[in-house]
Amino acid sequence: MPPLRLPIPVPPARHETLASYLARLANLHGMAPRELWEPISTPRPGSARRDALADRLAALTGRPTSHLAGALPELRDPPPDWAAWRHQPQPGCPRCDARHGGGAVARLLPHHRYVCTRHRYWIGPPDAGQPATALGDNLDDDLDDVVCAQRRHLRLLRRHGPAATFDAVLTGFLICGHLWADRPDADTVSWQLRWEGRTKLLIPVGAEAVTFSASRLFAAVYPEAVTLAAVLASPAWRRLASGSPEQQRRFRTEIGRLLAHPGYQPPDGGDAIAHWMKYDSHRPPSRPEKLFPDTREYGALRPAGASAQSQARTDRSAYWFGINRRGGSTLLHHRHIRPVLIRDWSPRMDGITATIFASSTTIDLHRKPESRLDIADSTLPTEDASGRLVTESATLT
Repeated sequence: MPPLRLPIPVPPARHETLASYLARLANLHGMAPRELWEPISTPRPGSARRDALADRLAALTGRPTSHLAGALPELRDPPPDWAAWRHQPQPGCPRCDARHGGGAVARLLPHHRYVCTRHRYWIGPPDAGQPATALGDNLDDDLDDVVCAQRRHLRLLRRHGPAATFDAVLTGFLICGHLWADRPDADTVSWQLRWEGRTKLLIPVGAEAVTFSASRLFAAVYPEAVTLAAVLASPAWRRLASGSPEQQRRFRTEIGRLLAHPGYQPPDGGDAIAHWMKYDSHRPPSRPEKLFPDTREYGALRPAGASAQSQARTDRSAYWFGINRRGGSTLLHHRHIRPVLIRDWSPRMDGITATIFASSTTIDLHRKPESRLDIADSTLPTEDASGRLVTESATLT
């Protein structure tokens, strides 16, 4: 027997998850989400989750299956290219979502969507359930650079395609994180002053406990990450980066121009840029680490909230950020950049601290320990009680 049609059949939002849509429908009708899930789905074998049937949801809402499948990726047959979207549902622009009644909207957003340029909201990467951040209407302040960076990001996408752009922007975030964390007073001071200026607007001094989020730190470096990505995604620049010494010199000159440091040279032992040149520039783009169907939210009865563990990590990060006002370490530890921090060809390291160190050095960690006498004295950065980086001995798994 088909389910009875609901009296308030609100439409789904674009790229909304099924759990989010059914939760909104249930709220509007004073029902529990399970009361809607069961009539429009079948049990998934060996699981407590359920698979929705498009024709039953169409009967419930009175909306064509083609309309529902166009908005709800989980209903599409054949399945969509899940690698095109982030694996974790997240809130979008609140002004865009305001027209969708029944509660919060959780969407699967494409990897290239960081800003709602129409309403000037930073959406950013998923981060402990944090809502989008208003970037204000002042076209002259540092936050306007964030909105403009989204437009440049979309131009990169059209020019180089999704795979190269995904890899390049995440690598840009990785490099910015290292420049902020590893060289706080070095020759990248102009970029760091910009980041500090944006963080004062996004996370005001003294208000860290209520305004801090890792996503806002990504917003602070996003314009420079996209600037780097324009070079990192370019086949021509990638060939120079992995080419002859003269070609590599030309690549470093371009990086120095972007950094506003014409004499840029990596330090002894390399840095994140030199590491990318040596190990990654000649390789194919890294792909997303996880897809939405691999997560616990796929087929779940209700949208997942932020875990207590995630919130505790955010609270600790807010505390230390309030002390040192430096965000590089938070960026480097965030799961958003994991696809380029741990690549398929990266050496497996003993813990996240060693992994972060490995991404910022040209020391050959692929060699066996007995042949690495020249790096016996190498050290790794760790955080002390104040959140600042100190060093410890390097070890491989």
